Amino acid sequence: MADDVTLSPTEAIDLARTALMRVGMAEPAATTLARATLDAEMAGKRTVGFLHLTDYLRSLVDGRIAGRAEPLITSPVPAIMKCDAMGGVAQHGFSLAHEELVSKAKTFGISVFTSHNSYTTGELGWYAACLAEEGLVALAATNGPALLAGAGGRQPVYCSNPLAFAAPLDDGRFLLIDQASSATALVNIREAAARGEAIPDTWALDLDGEPTTEPFAAMQGALLAFGGARGANVALMVEVLAAGLTGANWSLDAPDFQAGDASPGAGLFVLALSPQLFADDFPARLASQVHRLSSDYGVYIPGLDRVERQRQAESAGIVLPRQLFDSISSFRRG
Repeated sequence: MADDVTLSPTEAIDLARTALMRVGMAEPAATTLARATLDAEMAGKRTVGFLHLTDYLRSLVDGRIAGRAEPLITSPVPAIMKCDAMGGVAQHGFSLAHEELVSKAKTFGISVFTSHNSYTTGELGWYAACLAEEGLVALAATNGPALLAGAGGRQPVYCSNPLAFAAPLDDGRFLLIDQASSATALVNIREAAARGEAIPDTWALDLDGEPTTEPFAAMQGALLAFGGARGANVALMVEVLAAGLTGANWSLDAPDFQAGDASPGAGLFVLALSPQLFADDFPARLASQVHRLSSDYGVYIPGLDRVERQRQAESAGIVLPRQLFDSISSFRRG
């Protein structure tokens, strides 16, 4: 659109980092979060890109994020790294642990990173993709405040509880699956409300526990899982990994990430595997299988276009709606 703003990746990073620092985030955390935000935007994940950045900025102002938090990372045994985000952002702790996490996975064949006491984790696929770029197979899970009804229930008990999985091919690309347990993301309902549009009645329940097509009623009620009880079971599995194993808040106990002054205390679980220690030719075998699935059977393989999308965005620029650009810029101006 004519009123959109086009930025180079460097300008987009500067916009995000400067805005985050202006409202109290320390430079190392701001740089990491800005980079993760840009990566999501360039990969076409706009709902967890610059649109979600405004949630971080407001939360810094309101006190839901400790902007100068220094993550505490410990390693109780060689293959496990535990991070207390200290009320900050999970991206910062993961970035600090990344090099050692990769090294441990390549040494032992497996390594695990867990984080608790953080704000919501942003694009979950970013964590898995960072490891796939290092030649590792990765599985990530995260939770947050309760938004999603459980199997047979009518009240929110889980967050959207996504899972992400990534595996490298031998040509530099990687398979990347990143999907929520909910039928849709909360941000899609918020966008429908802003546009005054109805939503499918399979997305959410109202306060009375009844299916609704009204987005405002949905935001006061509960999201529905994809596939009914099957999706709700996935959400429960994620809850055990992301909150149970990490020591983070259960979704039922997590403060709102959009209101108040308390961190949601979200959890993050990341498993990294070194495929070369399981099968020497794994990247080539996976590339061959992916080609067969897509070429001979018409199967869509998620994530393969991520690298190409990012390359295109580097040349074409980052396009932000004027209203979103002005909103982020207002934080940068203080």
